Formats: sequence, structure tokens, C-alpha cells
Amino acid sequence: MEFIEFQPVFHTMMSDNALSEYADESKSRKFYTLMTHMLSVNESMNLTAIKEERAVILRHFVDSLTILSFLPKGARVADIGCGAGFPCLPIAICRPDLQILAVDSTEKRIRYVQETAELLGLRNLEARAMRAEEGAHGKYREAFDVCTARAVAALPILSELCMPYVRTGGKFIAMKAKKGEEEYTASLSGIRRLGGEPIAVHRILLRGEGEEDERLIIEVAKKSPTPGNLPRPYAKICKKPL
Repeated sequence: MEFIEFQPVFHTMMSDNALSEYADESKSRKFYTLMTHMLSVNESMNLTAIKEERAVILRHFVDSLTILSFLPKGARVADIGCGAGFPCLPIAICRPDLQILAVDSTEKRIRYVQETAELLGLRNLEARAMRAEEGAHGKYREAFDVCTARAVAALPILSELCMPYVRTGGKFIAMKAKKGEEEYTASLSGIRRLGGEPIAVHRILLRGEGEEDERLIIEVAKKSPTPGNLPRPYAKICKKPL
């Protein structure tokens, strides 16, 4: 797909999902570069199972951008388990006012995210290779206005990995598929033990070329500091979620 074909498809999908303000030509070109670069690297490195260009636009780019309205102006944002750079790269393109930390335990993927950010000229994104549960006990603890994660783990596990990064008064925003509603119910007591208070489960419909797909955005407020013994080692989190 050449840029001349990409631009109208991208603009239409952004408009269908109430994101048209972020579809100007400058941003469109960055998203086009991101798509072509990712699919090229994907031939030798397992970044994504989604390889059809229109599906990349909808299921990676637009999906990532559904959280933009939950990110305050000038916020510090942590993206835990960023993988191939979602949602951190799309939100960095659209919101230069944000300062974003992308975290993943796989050094190869973090190197890809950092190199891609540099390719796109994104000065508002830093990528760090570290285990989320270890980073949450260091300098990044309770240092962010928002912590988010997309398609990383079940919510009871994800909450313990993410909530310690959020400052009191900030928010944890979990991006989940439809089944996330069951996970939400199972995670409520753990979220509260971590210092959080659930606000809402927002249902989002991704729309593109006659297709609709439901997503959930789970919004949690950080009401009090996370106890110092949390998060636990990852094996213990998985074995016995809070």
C-alpha cells in the first residue's frame, strides 16, 4: 500500500472512531511510516500476527488511540508490556504533550520500539527493558499520572503489575477485549488492596470498513499508595492473584 492509498483509508477509519482531529497529513505520514517499518521488521522478528495493512490501521493504530481521552494534558504515562509498541507509539504520535515510558521484559522488542520512536522523530517516548514487577520497586514507583496496558495478562495479574506505577490521584487504564468484563469482577478486591478504586468499564466499538469489534477500557483511580510489599515476584502473582 502506497501513502496515496493509505491516507484516505486511515482518515476514514479515524473519522469513524471519532479520532479525525488526529488524522492530519503530518500524523498520517508518521502512521504510514510506522506501518511499513513494522511490517518490514516483522518479516524477521515476531512483532505482530496482524499483517494485512487495513487490519493494522484498525486493530493496532485506532485501537491504541481509544484511550486518548483518558490521558490528561502533559501527563506522564507508563505503558506496561508494550510489545511491538502499542499503545505507546500511536499515542506518542498523536499527543506530543505526553511523556511516555514504554516497558517490556524483552530487550529485542524494546530496542525495536526505541529505534522506531527515533525513526518517527518522537522525543516524548523512552523505552526500557525491565520486568514490570521489578521496575515498580525502583525509581518509577508511583511516578506516573496514568499507567496503561494492552493485551498483556488477565486483569487480576495486570493490576498488580501496573497499579504500583501510578501516583495517588492518578489512574490505571486497562485495555481489554470483551472477556475483560469477567476479569474485572475477579480483580476488584485486588485493585482495592493495591490502593485503587474502580471508576467504570467503558465499552468501545472499533469501526472500520463495515466491521465492528467491541473493546473494553477499564478505568481505575489510585486513591492511596500501594503497600510496599507489592508487587510480588511474577511467579507468585500468577500462582495466587490478589
